[in-house]
Amino acid sequence: MRMKLFWFWVVVGVASWDMAGGSQLLHLNGTELPFLETYGVSQVNNPVMVGLTLITSAGAKGAVCLDGTSPGYHLHRGYGSGANSWLIQLEGGGWCNNVRSCVYRKTTRRGSSKYMEKQLPFTGILSNKAEENPDFFNWNRVKLRYCDGASFAGDSEDEAAQLQFRGQRIWLAAMEDLMSKGMHYAKQALLSGCSAGGLASILHCDEFRDLFPRTTKVKCLSDAGLFLDAADVSGGHTLRNIYSGVVNLQGVKSNLPRVCTNHLDPTSCFFPQNLIAGIKTPLFLLNAAYDAWQLQASLAPSSADPHGYWRQCTLNNAKCSNSQIQFLQGFRNQMLNAIRGFSSSRQNGLFLNSCFAHCQSERQDTWFADDSPTIGNKAIALAVGDWYFDRAAVKAIDCAYPCDKTCHNLVFHE
Repeated sequence: MRMKLFWFWVVVGVASWDMAGGSQLLHLNGTELPFLETYGVSQVNNPVMVGLTLITSAGAKGAVCLDGTSPGYHLHRGYGSGANSWLIQLEGGGWCNNVRSCVYRKTTRRGSSKYMEKQLPFTGILSNKAEENPDFFNWNRVKLRYCDGASFAGDSEDEAAQLQFRGQRIWLAAMEDLMSKGMHYAKQALLSGCSAGGLASILHCDEFRDLFPRTTKVKCLSDAGLFLDAADVSGGHTLRNIYSGVVNLQGVKSNLPRVCTNHLDPTSCFFPQNLIAGIKTPLFLLNAAYDAWQLQASLAPSSADPHGYWRQCTLNNAKCSNSQIQFLQGFRNQMLNAIRGFSSSRQNGLFLNSCFAHCQSERQDTWFADDSPTIGNKAIALAVGDWYFDRAAVKAIDCAYPCDKTCHNLVFHE
């Protein structure tokens, strides 16, 4: 049964969603796309609503949101066989790369807990129903809210602008708080994240592993976090320029893995393609080969496409010309090259589908439903579960667009 969807616009803008012809339609106002990420939460029957817990002790450690407010998370307790298993989902929501964008971010739920929803529906990988989330439904499931703007990795401040860049401290304070609430006794743990949170799950993967004894089964999942250092349609490097601003403004360098910064510049070490080879903990990469966010904000933003030749293509893949599809096949090839060494490791997992999508683990329709995207007839939830529990090796790479008829492609309407 096809599900009707509703969506949350992540940083700014107003959006409403509906379904048509197998694609998700987004009506957007086009505001500041480079700093936006969209992801959906499917409307399911009576999703569990989980309250916000503020980490009030974090302030003493300087672990605060951009505006100095307390960070927070949503925790739904596990039970039965999952009582001692923990899933941490790091929230996504873009980055801020200069004072102006960070000051604006302070007025949103991505920069201040004052504006965070008091309750969130848990769906997809966070669902508490076995029929929606077969392997993790009865685990302790946590959504850590994102309010720093540097994928939980910065540590600096701008006194004049009254900005606190404390993502790394928020990460540490949240982990300390959750350990005191029972995570210390975890027999199994999975660090997950979507988009900017997917990048964060890569950055913090080995740190997460080090929280637990060696007897604890610990793995990491990055959903839509494989941001590429790719040339945009004008030959420039839009995302590299954004990342350079984030890294320098928010004091990220000292928190990047030394195995990378020993031989590459700090901005390069904010790109997952330069990090994944150095991750010791088993890692699963879930990504759309034609990531909808990267297409809009990194490959063909208006700054690189002043005449709007790419505009319709970025809104709806069905409107891309043959030459545009050829350019996007080149992007997919770069992604395949970026994960070549990673995928050869036995312990790692991969699900790279040829869809125009972004964030597929928190949405019920893409995670596990009757018409979920599949590779080799296996839905994403089952692929991740098989990998986590060592039931099967998972190295699923889709054939190139347009061969996959199971995609839930995102279609944006102005």
